[in-house]
Amino acid sequence: MTAPAWFDRSADLPFVRPVRADDLDALLALAALTGGGMTNLPPDRETLAEKIAWSEASLAADIATPANEFYLLVLQSGDGRVLGTASLFSRLGAKWPFYSYKVSRVTHVSRDLDRSFSTEILHLVNDFDGASEVGGLFLHPDARAGGLGALLARSRYMFIAQHRRRFGDAVIADLRGWVEDGSSPFWEAVAGPFFGSGFLEADLHNAMHGNQFIADLMPRYPIYTSMLPAAARAAIGRPHDNSAPALKLLQAEGFVYEGYCDIFDAGPTVQARTDQIRTVRQSRPVEAALPTLVSDDAQPLVAQGQGNAFRVWQVAGETRSG
Repeated sequence: MTAPAWFDRSADLPFVRPVRADDLDALLALAALTGGGMTNLPPDRETLAEKIAWSEASLAADIATPANEFYLLVLQSGDGRVLGTASLFSRLGAKWPFYSYKVSRVTHVSRDLDRSFSTEILHLVNDFDGASEVGGLFLHPDARAGGLGALLARSRYMFIAQHRRRFGDAVIADLRGWVEDGSSPFWEAVAGPFFGSGFLEADLHNAMHGNQFIADLMPRYPIYTSMLPAAARAAIGRPHDNSAPALKLLQAEGFVYEGYCDIFDAGPTVQARTDQIRTVRQSRPVEAALPTLVSDDAQPLVAQGQGNAFRVWQVAGETRSG
């Protein structure tokens, strides 16, 4: 069978590929535009170099089951510029437990006073240990048009579909939480007093070293949200304004919010069964010279190649048939 013409990517068409060592300067420039809070894109050269090396080592590994791999993808323009990043973790909890807050509700009743009181409680849990994670979605401000954000976001699911055994049966996404005047109301009320530092310093430490330090110092007992300041309560499960578009893209793929939030800034954690993610479910193999998938939907993507040869691009509307 001869591959249709739309398998071939036009030279001037943006596409997504795995990161390379020579992308370091471009990633550092992108990191400077994030405004902080992007744990997978910190404005630190050494940390970014380590993430690139981790991604390259993960791609080179012969994987039977997911362990502790990290994959960093970049969006490249037709003229070679790096316009955005997206990332995937193969298995949470492999190196240390992955902590979340689970929001539940409790009601207290006093018959003597003829009064009841209902409030939410935050429980520290490890419910997502073993799941995979997608994150690190950031697009250069000049490229936030023409469907490039959707291409970059969905490229992660095409990567999963093309490398299915490298990922678990569930996938989560941990979105950035609400920030006011450069600080997180949730952090200041809950974690800050235990850490002994402000949000910005902790945010940089989180980006460079992970959030285990928070889990080490956080109280293990449930937290009654009614005892928190109003601003902290309002931040629970609320995404940062810059994360709102990413949340809509996740919801379109079938991710749902079920009361889990980040222990750092209380941003919402959404989840989906891997094989039920829309782009994964609608991807099908096609005959071509390289391992190739195409997504069967209104805005089809083509994923071609595996490992370092992996590429994703969007099919032009007029060339989809044939």
